[in-house]
Amino acid sequence: MRKTQEGLLALGMLFAVALILSNVVAAKVVATAIPMPGGTLVFPGAVFCYAITFLVTDVVGEVWGRREARAIVRWGFAAQLLAAALLLFTQALPAASPEVQGAYRTLLGQNWAFVGASLVAYAISQSWDVFVFHRLRDAVLARHPDGRGRRWIWNNASTMSSQLLDTVVFVGLAFGCGLGWLFDAAMRPALFSLMLGQYLVKVLLAALDTIPFYLLTRPPAP
Repeated sequence: MRKTQEGLLALGMLFAVALILSNVVAAKVVATAIPMPGGTLVFPGAVFCYAITFLVTDVVGEVWGRREARAIVRWGFAAQLLAAALLLFTQALPAASPEVQGAYRTLLGQNWAFVGASLVAYAISQSWDVFVFHRLRDAVLARHPDGRGRRWIWNNASTMSSQLLDTVVFVGLAFGCGLGWLFDAAMRPALFSLMLGQYLVKVLLAALDTIPFYLLTRPPAP
């Protein structure tokens, strides 16, 4: 991918869209028949959108640099706050149809325990992703100056570790503390199952994003 301002803008827009949609579609919980401790594998549909955000920060970090990747993370945090405020404002407006208002509240209504958990998890995991990505990249290239073919190392290590942080922080705060599962012995197995299931799906997506990462970070043709 060529290092152009237009390309950086396009990736920034993709990041923002994927990030905001991950919050919107988080209410859709995907159920599977795969057995897990405490139940079966379930995960929010948001994991697919959220996976895109980590791919974008890795591509931006590889092509443009750490400063630009950090800027996208900061602006993404601001975009999340704005989106949450706009959703809440729209919910407060008088509705022409009580049925539509009820559906809006169910699908888009803001549970502030979940919003707060999402913001904290985002700030920690995305910052960690950028940090680990560049720390490993610098270390590998210092030993192997021609080692950009090994960029799967810093791509996968940064994304998989940051997704672990995101899963533990978000599920722990939103479900463990917000819904009280952590303090209910009967619900702790479900809390663990939810964390494990989400992380397994995220690891799979992180491994799969190696292909588009390589395609988007390959040197441009002369």
